[in-house]
Amino acid sequence: MFLDFTAMEPRQAYQWMVSAIVPRPIAWVSTVSPDGRTNLAPFSFFQGVTCNPPTLLFVPANTRDGRKKDTLLNIEANREFVVSLPSFAQAEQMNATAALLPYGESEFEAFGIAASASERVRPPRVAGAGVAFECTLLQIVPVGEGPLAANVVFGRILCAHVREDILGADGLIDPARQDAIGRMGGEGYTRTRERFDLARPDRAPLAATASLSPGAIPLRPASEPRPAGSA
Repeated sequence: MFLDFTAMEPRQAYQWMVSAIVPRPIAWVSTVSPDGRTNLAPFSFFQGVTCNPPTLLFVPANTRDGRKKDTLLNIEANREFVVSLPSFAQAEQMNATAALLPYGESEFEAFGIAASASERVRPPRVAGAGVAFECTLLQIVPVGEGPLAANVVFGRILCAHVREDILGADGLIDPARQDAIGRMGGEGYTRTRERFDLARPDRAPLAATASLSPGAIPLRPASEPRPAGSA
């Protein structure tokens, strides 16, 4: 099947993209309006960028009638936001905050979501989130114009809040305890409970692959020549 995205309507292209680019982590973004009213909304075009300096991005698309979303309006005005990472236990609350409320009406209040004060920015964080990043705006990159066009928001991570009960014995986040969720196509979501490990070829000898789960593809050390004809 061949898909010509240059000939598609934006809505059709969106449907193909969100069903193919999976799973997508979810940024649960809290902001504050110029008059101090809180906003909370989820975005699944979200990713880390670099650790030098610590930076993340998320992408609030325009509404179907071409307007900027409340989250973007608030960030343009105040240049601050918090990205909380929802767990499976928070999935229904997170989904509720995707509702289009009138500008200035707080999703925290409308859906009974507990908020905690941040340390370095004005917007609060989601109190029960396993991880929350406090950010200041680095830049906004517009992509396209009109309905479903986007604005890529880059944020400098100032600090993070991590619930201690999701930490493992090594002092880092245990993904099983975090129980993060991701977005699939349509109305689908996924959990991160089912995982597997693969040793990076430039960090472990070939013998290390013996510890991988059954059926895993053995990895060749970076120094080992590729078989003839391989890519």
